[in-house]
Amino acid sequence: MLTPEQFLEITKWAGIGTLTLAAIAALAFVFKWGLRFRLVGATGFAAVLTIGLLGLSFEPFSRTAIPGALPYTTVFDSGAEKIAITVPQTITEPELEATLRQAASNLLKPYRIGSASRVPTIRARTILHDPPGVSQLIYVGQAQPIPNAATGDNLTITLDRQALARLSSIQSSSSDS
Repeated sequence: MLTPEQFLEITKWAGIGTLTLAAIAALAFVFKWGLRFRLVGATGFAAVLTIGLLGLSFEPFSRTAIPGALPYTTVFDSGAEKIAITVPQTITEPELEATLRQAASNLLKPYRIGSASRVPTIRARTILHDPPGVSQLIYVGQAQPIPNAATGDNLTITLDRQALARLSSIQSSSSDS
């Protein structure tokens, strides 16, 4: 996948091409060429493509990779302050913290809709099938963009250690049998 810097470079070349096409269209009007109106249409289309490429250079595709983070899936996103991700049942505390940091970096962008009184929250959950045939959603942690005075970080991560302990006890009991 292309990076924003590469899209910006492509935008520069597309802009040069659009300006060249505009100059040719201007010449077509001066010399009354038969295809002058087609050149105006092609110039307009090239301008729209150039503006689109410029929009892609503003970082819509860049994803942050945090070491130790596990793959997650976004299962709910209100577009405002509520986001839910799913993580594997075998996740550990360090992996969960790294995964929440990665999800926060990728999902909590300045353009997220919301008011000042609402704080966006990413909640990590997993599905536990205990007993077989019964599924339970277990929320294991959350991340909020609230400055943490204890760590000096601009992200507050809260882990549910009881839920993680429950998952690890179920994993260890299922591996013993």
